[in-house]
Order: sequence, then C-alpha cells, then structure tokens
Amino acid sequence: MQAAGGTTLNADEPAGATTVDQPQQGPAPRAGGRAVAVLGVTAVIAVALDQWVKWLSTENLDEGNPVRILGGLIYLSLLRNSGAAFSFGSDHTWVFPVITMVVIGWIAWMATRLRSLPWALALGLVLGGALGNLIDRLFRAPGPFHGHVVDMISLFGPYAEHFAVFNIADSCLSVGVVLAVLLELTGRQRDGSRVSARKPKESNK
Repeated sequence: MQAAGGTTLNADEPAGATTVDQPQQGPAPRAGGRAVAVLGVTAVIAVALDQWVKWLSTENLDEGNPVRILGGLIYLSLLRNSGAAFSFGSDHTWVFPVITMVVIGWIAWMATRLRSLPWALALGLVLGGALGNLIDRLFRAPGPFHGHVVDMISLFGPYAEHFAVFNIADSCLSVGVVLAVLLELTGRQRDGSRVSARKPKESNK
C-alpha cells in the first residue's frame, strides 16, 4: 500500500521496530560545513580559555598558597600534574600525549561525516580539552611528552581534600564526553539522522 507522496505503508512491519529518520539530501553539505565550523570554533575557544587561565594561574598563584573564592566553594590551588585528567596515571606521563593524538585523529576522521550541530559541540569540547592538555605535555617542563599539566581548580577545599584538582581542559573533556553519551542515548547520530523506537500500534478489536 502506498500513501500520498510515495510513502510505503507496510502492514506487516513489526511493532516496536527501530527506525532511522534520515536527514534531507539537499542541505547535507551545507549542514556539514556548519557542523565542522562549530567543532573548530568550540575547540579554539576551549584551548584559548584553558591556556589563558593556566597563564593567569602560573603568574598569580603560588604553590602551597591556595586562594579561597565563592565562600569556599572553589579554591584556586596551583598544581603541576604529571598524570592525566584528575591526576590519574602520574607514573606514565609519556602515554597520554600518544593517546591524545589518537583521539585527535579520530575526531578529525569523524569530522568528515559530521552533520549534527550538537555532536559538533560535543566533539569540539573533547578536542579542545585534549589539545589544551597536550600543549602542556609538549611545551612545559620537564620536557616534550613529559610536561606537567597545570591544574588550579579545587572544589570544597584546597589541594583535592574532597575532589581532584583540575583545569579548564579537564572540564571541557568531561562536559564533551557527557554530552556525547546523552546524544547517543537519545538516538542522535553524527550524520544528522536520529534513531527512534516506533511505538507499537494498538490493535483494533
């Protein structure tokens, strides 16, 4: 059976089947260009903000002398972290730049088929966070691939009394990953389509 506009209606289609809403063919290249632009701008802003805050921290904070702000909700506690995000894996510093480069390559590959603006925002945050900490790994002491990442944000107490000390790049990474998970759970695809569960039809008795 065929409805108006050429849409096929299959009476035998099982209830609860998963369908994919395909994006329109016409504006796809234009949408892809916008998505890549959003990804790039988001990553640039994240890197710039991260490096600016790190510069302010190294210029104005002293290690061992935290600054209490917002009534103690946040302490600015300067630390130099040899591990990954939230000080994980401090004994294997060289591994993290390699992993970061793989992630950056994967995001670059994903950008070639990117059509979704929410996914562009999520991947841009992940890319910006990864690049922010990679810059520290490559250009800060003690040397390339072993550089220590500058951290400065400590919640509810100085120097990780209640939560790990982190930086803007770590925050961007975390927010980007959470957003990506939510997009997956809601069926939003990177190519602009959306997977949805079709509700079962009620049978007429």
